[in-house]
Amino acid sequence: MPTQVFEDANWPRAKAWLAGEHSFATLGKLAVIGAPLRLGSIIPRRPDLAPQAVREILEKFSCYDVEADVDLSLLEARDFGDLNLAELRLEEVFEPLSKVVQHALKSFNAVILLGGNNGVTRPGCQGAAKSLKLCGLLTFDAQFALRDLGGGLSNENSVRSLLADGLPGANIVQLGIQSFANSRVYTQIAWEAGITFVTMQQIREQGIEGVVRNALDQLAKHVETIYVDFDLNVLDRAFAPACSGARPGGLTAWELKRAAWLCGNHPKVRVLDLVEVDPTQDVSETTMMTMAECFLAFAAGLLSRLIGVGK
Repeated sequence: MPTQVFEDANWPRAKAWLAGEHSFATLGKLAVIGAPLRLGSIIPRRPDLAPQAVREILEKFSCYDVEADVDLSLLEARDFGDLNLAELRLEEVFEPLSKVVQHALKSFNAVILLGGNNGVTRPGCQGAAKSLKLCGLLTFDAQFALRDLGGGLSNENSVRSLLADGLPGANIVQLGIQSFANSRVYTQIAWEAGITFVTMQQIREQGIEGVVRNALDQLAKHVETIYVDFDLNVLDRAFAPACSGARPGGLTAWELKRAAWLCGNHPKVRVLDLVEVDPTQDVSETTMMTMAECFLAFAAGLLSRLIGVGK
């Protein structure tokens, strides 16, 4: 028998906010688009189930960010539901997904793409910018996503495909790269392309706050728009049992949540994707709750940006 949820008028739920409940006067608009990509994953799994799972788990979260002192009810969220992408090859996804992102950005301050696998990033990034030469890509990922394109598109070559499309390597910063999760060949490709990457060891030495701020500032100097890719396998596996690529030694849930807030707060960040979570493999909803917290932290950062508050 389902457990009855206790309702408190003084504790509005994030799920209701995403469903359309907000203040009469809002300060900005956030578009949320489900991109349930499944095909093209190197390891068979069900990341296409994540968009709906994260919507459901928002029932357990409020709308108030006590650290920034902002309430998401001042931000209008529009959930466009899930696009019909789960049975499409990544080559077929490009046009519909890039177009919906492009269209949404005409009316909304920012867009969150709920994946799905990392094949989301290429069309999402293409839709975010008028020109790839004016677009910056910031990834949080244990891997480079630079695998060979010879076998077609996959969730592990989204960055390689964007390079092939014309995104300059100098416009790419990758955070959270881990040892024994990559190869020498793909590391060499990153160097040769001019990609900036920061390893987990470097993040530990420098701290997540400074690393993220530096990455955003570096990109902002020569691009008009920044697209952020959150592949949740960047997390330590203890925080992400539902991510097949997560390894011990990755980011903590707190670090990724803080990174999401900083990205939402930056004036040039227009799109965030959250990808590579298979809810069927989760333990005690650990990964889904982390994904939801990153979603809400980005929204709170965006609202703080619109209010004119940086933190």
